[in-house]
Amino acid sequence: MRLPKLHCGYGRDVRRALAGLFLLLGGTLSPLANSQEAAVDPVVKTGILKVAVYKDFFPFSDVKEGGIDVDFAQALAEKIGAKLSLLPFDAGEALNDDLRNMVWKGHYLGYGPADVMLHVPIDAVLMRQNENVTFFGAYHVESLMLAVNTERIPDWDGFDVFAREKIAVDGGALGAQVILGMDGGRYREQVVNCRRIQDAIEEMRAGHVAAVLAMRSELEAAGLNKAPYRLIETTVPGTPRRSWAVGLAVKAARKELAQRLASALEQLQTDGTLAQIFARHGVRYIQP
Repeated sequence: MRLPKLHCGYGRDVRRALAGLFLLLGGTLSPLANSQEAAVDPVVKTGILKVAVYKDFFPFSDVKEGGIDVDFAQALAEKIGAKLSLLPFDAGEALNDDLRNMVWKGHYLGYGPADVMLHVPIDAVLMRQNENVTFFGAYHVESLMLAVNTERIPDWDGFDVFAREKIAVDGGALGAQVILGMDGGRYREQVVNCRRIQDAIEEMRAGHVAAVLAMRSELEAAGLNKAPYRLIETTVPGTPRRSWAVGLAVKAARKELAQRLASALEQLQTDGTLAQIFARHGVRYIQP
């Protein structure tokens, strides 16, 4: 069957790297690797915390506009008494590439690694594939949701509506994979693929589509949880999980740093700082 016309342009970004996560089964944290830890952690030596964040990742991290993860990184650095140094990076073809380049080895062009990477899925399969990495500190729960224009879809009764109404997605994200493959590709001709989630959202605001399928945080940050729009949490056929947690990752040998950051995260959750950061960006905070 022919793929839909790419109305907004098609490109790869962090959502493509995260899309496969939804198909993985969750699990418990694995123990820290038994690598020999350096006597003094580099953060202690330099007083600088290098934090890896994805580029162009609304509403979490943007080089110019900042975001939730940028503010969170600053709060973490302050809690451990360090200065923040952000290392924004483009998503690779797979999460394993990102972990290699930004956590435990560094890019072959000399960029990275950072001391810690944010927005890493806390997932048992991913952990088993990356023994050089310690995964910990779940700080955000993400889920796939549908935003609809209630003037076009006043009563939601299932995905059959997209046999006649158009729906926009970020072309490199999980939402695109789901809707394009749903019901044997029945809705493909109604899907508007966009280069970024912001473009998909503008398609709905302009009245070109009736809905957007994306991450809850993206839709809330864009104000699509307010009239005339509505967010719908629905079970998506073919996907075994409705939500998942993301957290932090450091090189396995850096046990001391992992402990310090875990303690800092707990304090930021307890004193309400993390919830305030999410609220500042229009996203409802759900503690894992």
